[in-house]
Amino acid sequence: PETNGLDSRRARSEATRRALMRAAEKLIAERGIGAVSIRGIVSAAGQKNESALQYHFKNLDGLIAAIHQSRSAEIQLRRTELLDALQARPGPPTLREICSLMVQPAFDLARSKPDFRRYIKAFGHEIALAEDSALAVASRGGGEGSRKLGLMLRAELGHLDTAGYRRRMEAAVRLCSASMYHQAGRKSAFRGQQAELFFHSLVDALEGLLSAPVSGETRRLAAAEAKSKGR
Repeated sequence: PETNGLDSRRARSEATRRALMRAAEKLIAERGIGAVSIRGIVSAAGQKNESALQYHFKNLDGLIAAIHQSRSAEIQLRRTELLDALQARPGPPTLREICSLMVQPAFDLARSKPDFRRYIKAFGHEIALAEDSALAVASRGGGEGSRKLGLMLRAELGHLDTAGYRRRMEAAVRLCSASMYHQAGRKSAFRGQQAELFFHSLVDALEGLLSAPVSGETRRLAAAEAKSKGR
């Protein structure tokens, strides 16, 4: 009986955490984070006590961090499934197939789960607008699937040196972020033929961005930058 009571309390606690996270996603997607309050999130989650959020997450920043952690875990699980399926096939994957793994995990989740679509609408622009490294923000909670994907991409992009590879990946993750955020705001987001067209066009763009040759002008400017930094 004591064990059953403990399990019941844990289940209620987890249900409260999920309700608060989903309520925050919904409100931020609708209003923007600047117009959302702890009181509003607690009310939207069906909680009577405003201290529920502080109890589970300490503050709003803690709640948002928990949301990102939970969604990152979903993305990584789906990416691992897709990676395993790709690697089980005979022959090496093409660059386009590898590029699709940058987009498809989140795309599949958004297509099947309305609450994940709200998550992208609420936070999808963060990577595109990151002031420092968008790649670092995108790698938050990366996991083994992301590590494998990075290794596969690096092996395919031998025409880029280390700095050039990082610049291309920065542009690629910002493109993914901005495109997914824009798609999430559409009336028929992630549904039907229009969504399929969006997905394949984005993968096309990623493949072109990453595989494009390095121009002489880029080489000259990169060399000048490296020299100015004493490298």
